[in-house]
Amino acid sequence: MFEKVIAINLFGACVVRSVEDGRFEITGSKHKALFALLATAPFGRRTRSFLQEALWGTACFDTGRQSLRRALSDIKQIMGGDFGEVLTSTNTEVTLDLSRIDFIGRPGNGTFLEGLDLRERSFTQWLSGIRENPAQVYSLYSLSSQSPAMPILPVVAVLPFRAAPGAQEHAVLGDWLAEELSRSLSRSRMVAVISHLSCREMVRQTVDIASVRARLQANYCVVGSVHAAGDDLVMDADFIDTRSGRILWTRQFAAPTARFLARSAEGIEMIVRTIGRAIAEEAIAHVNANELADIEDHKLLIAGVEFMHRPTLSAFARSRLVLEEAISRAPTTPEAHAWLGKWYVLSVFNGWSTNTAEDTQKALDCTARALDLSPENSFCLTIDGFAQNNLLRRLDIADKRYSTALQLNPNEALSWLLKGAMCAFRDDSREAVKAVTTARKLSPLDPFGYFYDTLSATAFFAAGDNEKALALADRSLEVNDRHISTLRTKIAALHFMDRQQDARSIYIY
Repeated sequence: MFEKVIAINLFGACVVRSVEDGRFEITGSKHKALFALLATAPFGRRTRSFLQEALWGTACFDTGRQSLRRALSDIKQIMGGDFGEVLTSTNTEVTLDLSRIDFIGRPGNGTFLEGLDLRERSFTQWLSGIRENPAQVYSLYSLSSQSPAMPILPVVAVLPFRAAPGAQEHAVLGDWLAEELSRSLSRSRMVAVISHLSCREMVRQTVDIASVRARLQANYCVVGSVHAAGDDLVMDADFIDTRSGRILWTRQFAAPTARFLARSAEGIEMIVRTIGRAIAEEAIAHVNANELADIEDHKLLIAGVEFMHRPTLSAFARSRLVLEEAISRAPTTPEAHAWLGKWYVLSVFNGWSTNTAEDTQKALDCTARALDLSPENSFCLTIDGFAQNNLLRRLDIADKRYSTALQLNPNEALSWLLKGAMCAFRDDSREAVKAVTTARKLSPLDPFGYFYDTLSATAFFAAGDNEKALALADRSLEVNDRHISTLRTKIAALHFMDRQQDARSIYIY
């Protein structure tokens, strides 16, 4: 296999340079446009007449021919001996050896050839065509060779909790609380969490919010303190938007000193759940107040998921637009494709689809794309199982997907939840209750808690615990009162509790 010679960035500012730093860089606009035209051509080959017309227009054929010849000569002088390694030309064609090109950057990370707007009509038409459908050139990028995707999720940093002056014995406790918070947050697919070691390093010096944002690239941070108050230990926590420095909320948890460690899980759970709700609400407010193009990347996926699990059809429809915008900006983020796949599953399952066959295929295409990008991604495996189960009724494949996901990540809450629902439908009530109970313990941040409640209600109903099933169904309906599956479970539970009149009074939309 030949070594790469030229590095080309097509999304954002166009870059054409040597793979080895400092050897050469192509800076002329038309010279870079020439490489872009060749790089996006089948087999890297264009006719001379096409290149002449695209870059110099049709006013004078001879002038265009001379301009192309001169451009190739200039490029050869810049590249030296590397020119012949990648470019060949005949009287009729120019060819770029794509095997020697390293396509750097990331598809969707900026506008295609941003700022490279030549005046020639043919080039403008070609450029507009790709900008309208940039996916047509994504295949140039080797997914395995790219650097890890920048998170499209909000990034949260939890700084070690400070000890009160003169009470340094609480410093170790404050550090431990921050580590446990980070660990609990990291179980969620809805946030990216900065490692505790990185956050600990930050507090070895004077910390301000601007430094947290600049050095850790965090969108939000948790800061707090631990202090004694009489016979109690008190943990105070602030959740801060690092861009504005605004405190989004403050929370306090207190417990007797002798029992603080034993009860600390309560405080950690309270803080983690409040973080999830705050991030979701801020994302929704931001999306409602701005055009999609003006929304920060990390708010798109959160808002899309939140809209998807709201009870109104208008919110559900908005979800698809927001998720598609997220994918257009980060097309190699597998979770974004998986969430869009779930959208199509829910569209069919809830009876909102106008073309069930087409939307079924779109759901499967989305989950297939997600798994192409990340074959061992437990979340993507889970959503594919969800599609197989609910759209194709392939419980065998769904079971394999959930099992594989849990082998890869035993903390994948959604896998446990959906596995529990599947066990309930198979009348394996013991495993169903075990699975959904595990899911609920592992799901600290999900903005669609009603979904966990409704599937948990199904599992407990299958186990004959009608009171628990009814309580979970009612809690789910407080958030989403139009979820048909929840209403069915509630009706069934009421029936077996000899409350037929209450069951008959429920209206299914």
